[in-house]
This record gives sequence, structure tokens and C-alpha cells, in this order.
Amino acid sequence: MTSHLQSPFPRCYGHPLARKGTDQQFSARLLHWNLVKVGLSKANANRKTFKPSVKSGWYYFGRKMDTADFEWVMWFSTFRAHILFALSGHVLFAKICSMLAPQYRSLVYMAYGLLAVLTSMGWTYVTLILSHCILLYSISLVKIRWLCFSTGLCTLATFKCEPFISWQAGLVEGDFELRHILFYGGCAFTIMRCMSFALENCERKDGNYNILELLTYNFYLPFFYFGPIMTFDKFYVQVNKSDLNRKEWEMWNIRVQGLIHLGAIIVVDILFHFMYILTIPTDMRLLKHLSDWALVGLAYFNLVYDWVKAAVMFGVINTVARLDHLDPPKPPKCITMLYVFAETHFDRGINDWLCKYVYDYLGGKHDNVVEELVATACTFGITILWLGPCQVVLLWAFFNCFGLNFELWAAKFFSMEPFASFEMAMSEAMSRRVRAIFNTFNFWSIVLYNIPALNSLDFANLVAKRLLFKGFPITTIIVMFVTYCLIQVIKEQERRQALIDDPDPLPPAAPPNAAASPTNTAATPAAAQPVADPNKEKAE
Repeated sequence: MTSHLQSPFPRCYGHPLARKGTDQQFSARLLHWNLVKVGLSKANANRKTFKPSVKSGWYYFGRKMDTADFEWVMWFSTFRAHILFALSGHVLFAKICSMLAPQYRSLVYMAYGLLAVLTSMGWTYVTLILSHCILLYSISLVKIRWLCFSTGLCTLATFKCEPFISWQAGLVEGDFELRHILFYGGCAFTIMRCMSFALENCERKDGNYNILELLTYNFYLPFFYFGPIMTFDKFYVQVNKSDLNRKEWEMWNIRVQGLIHLGAIIVVDILFHFMYILTIPTDMRLLKHLSDWALVGLAYFNLVYDWVKAAVMFGVINTVARLDHLDPPKPPKCITMLYVFAETHFDRGINDWLCKYVYDYLGGKHDNVVEELVATACTFGITILWLGPCQVVLLWAFFNCFGLNFELWAAKFFSMEPFASFEMAMSEAMSRRVRAIFNTFNFWSIVLYNIPALNSLDFANLVAKRLLFKGFPITTIIVMFVTYCLIQVIKEQERRQALIDDPDPLPPAAPPNAAASPTNTAATPAAAQPVADPNKEKAE
């Protein structure tokens, strides 16, 4: 079992154009079946329930824009000028430093980040951030792991409950519209980074890391306000790397990634003006008149859109980090390829953080039911604190925690007799088909469990009723069959990729003195063939 948990951000899943054939073919079919039937014309855009989230858009084309997603609008309208200016300055100074004095590049990152935060938020905000850094640095010198962890969680809780929220927010200067968003983003990610630093300092056997290294880690501008989080051990090694030579085609790949992200932004902007997939779920009266196919496709496209958004947001920041010779967390995995809860993570940075310090630490090898239950409960407990306790977050955490544990329970159950013997008697292809049947239900469970966090509980409830009850048997069977075929294609592609990445090793060469022995000579032809491993044949 892999140690990948769903990230605490209820946002989607990576590369925007990764697995191009599979995603686009499946999306095209659902688009034809579902969203065309929705038929949101100009008249629909003027519905009373749409007015709060459908605003003026392309005037010359007569199209209004779906602005229901505050995060997307914030990043690519309000933040656009600020992001381009700040990141361009960071890239410029980083490039000059890497050419003239590469040994001091980490200090340049820190100085520029600190200056940018000071300019945008004021000295009181910087003082607040420094106070949190100094507090957790002081605790880390004791080298007691549970004390560092509890202190970090208590500090994080001060941004989730009154009167601490109002008191700390009142310290921040400025009255511009981005102040509150930058305040919470910078503070929350700072505490997570400080906790990573403190826990890594506890693991260090000889001496302590100094506070300058913590500040360098925390004030790296591309990651400061919105992540992703890179654990301190990885950041420390990469930022202090002396060899700054790039691999062959590395710069070419960075440019290609940047162009792909730009193309994804343009595509999403076009979709916002023609398909209001985020605003439609807010109108329950309209949803009740839609067909079963339209509702199922709408639910699926909501997760696809959220995955694209996360992939673009983290992709742009990761491109800047790669220019700085860092290896940031990978983009999230595409929603269409997620058929197990163990790989359902929206933000790999948070996911890596949780796995390293909580999930893997408590869960061990993830083969014990009780240890796994404790590990997942603690992990999602921290996730709830990170997001802020509320009904939607609690419901989202409960269902995803249950799904992750249920996979282990099912694996344990079917590993017992007589199921284990039945599977061993099957061919590899038949075993994959049987597993795909269960993964089909898993896929739609993942979709339904995450819809409340993206839209509303009422929308998720309506989709579940239409898919499983009202649409039974025709809609249910056809949707499950299409999903089953999709999962079979994905499994086959993953199997081929696994064989490319990890081919069967060649047998070890026989010792020279043993080659002349008659016994060993007879055994040589048999040893030349790789031994068939039944476990590997059954591996997915």
C-alpha cells in the first residue's frame, strides 16, 4: 500500500494535459452526452440564481463569465499583476546570483522574499511571522518530537479560533483587497514549514540547524504565501547544492511546461465563458430538470476542473522553483486516473508532509488494521485543523478516511482463503478485470466524497440518488461500464510503464570456477531464464 493520502486542500488533482488521450476521449464523450444537454444559453446565464456568480465577461462575443470559483478569479485576475511582478523579480535576482555567487544564492532567496513580504504586508506582519519562527526554533532546540508537534498544532489553532484570529489580523498593516488572503496563506504555511524544520532538527544527531537556515527555508518567495510545501530536509539539500549544471533538455522541458500551463489557463478561461460548470450546481431547481447523464457529467467535470486549477497553480510556481535548481513536489495526479483512495491527493506537498511526519510515522508498513486506523484518524484530524473545522470539512474528512481504511480492510479480507487461491488460479488479465470492477465503484465513491467540498452536500446527494437509484438500471450500468473500460485502459498503461521503469533484472553471472563443474554446467541453462515471480505477475 502506498503512503499517499489525500491532501488537506479540497481541490483537485499532474499535468493539465497529461494522459492526453485517455482524459480527452473520456471527457469528450461525457461532454457530448451531458453538458450539451444542459444548454446554458444567454437566457440561462440571466437566471436570478446565477446573478451572484455570473459576471460580465467577453463583451464583443456577448458572453458572461462564471466567477463562482473565488480562488481561480483571485489568482488570475486580482493576483495576476502582483504575481508576475514579484516572481519576475525573484527569477531575475536568482539568475544574477547563480552566475556571480552561487554559494550565496540561498541568502539571496531569503533577502528577496523577506523584502517582498515586507513591501506587500508591512513590518508588523513580518514581525508576527518572525515570532512564530523564533518560537518553534526555540522549541526545536529541546529535540523532543511530541513537544515540537504539539506546539506547532497549538500555534496553527490560533488562526482558527477567536479571539486569537482577530488579534493577530489586527497587527497587519494595509487595507488593500488581498491583505486577508495573504495574511492567512503566509501564516498557515509558515507554521507548517516551521514544524517541518523543528521535526527535522529533532532527527539530527549532531548539533542543530541555525535559525538563518529556517528563515531561508520559510521566506523562499515562490512557496511563501500559497505553497506547495517542500519538507525541510529536501529543501536544505537542494538549496545548498553546489553543482548547478542542468541535465540535458532540462531547460527545454521547463519552457514546454510553462507553455502548457499558459495554454491550460486560456482553455479554462474559454470554458468559463461557455460552460458554467461551477455555477450550475448552485441552482437546485435547474438541476432537478436535468437528465441523469447531465448530472453525472457535471459532477465529473467539477472534479476535472478543480484538478486543472490545482495543476496550473502549482505548475506555475513549480516552474519558477525548477529555474532555481530545485525539485519541487510533483503536480497532482489526474482525477480520471484515480481509482484508489491511496492515491487521491490534491496537493502533493501537503501530502508528502503528512505522510512523512504523521501517516508513515504512525502507520508503519500500513498492513495492520488498527495502526492504519490510528494513522489515518490522526492525519485527517490535522487536516481538519488545517482547513478549519466545519460541517463540510468534517464530512469530507470522514468519508475519505473511511475510504482509505476500507481499501485495507478489503485487501485483508480478499487475501484470505479461498479468495487468495482463486486469484492465483486466474490469469494476470482476468485478475486485473476483477480488480477493475471494484475500482469502478471506488472511482465514483471518490467523486461523490469530494463533491461536497467543491460544491454542496445537496448537489452530491442529488447526483448519488440519480446515479444509484433513479437512474438504475440503464444509467447506472452504462456509466459503470464506461468507467470500467476507462480503468482497464489506465491499468494497462500503468502496467506497461511499470515494466519500462523497473524491468526484470538480469540473472547474476556464474562464478568462473563454477562454470567448469558438470553439475553447474547442467544447471546453467535453467538459471539463464529469469525466475517467474507469481506476486509480480499479479502486481497492478
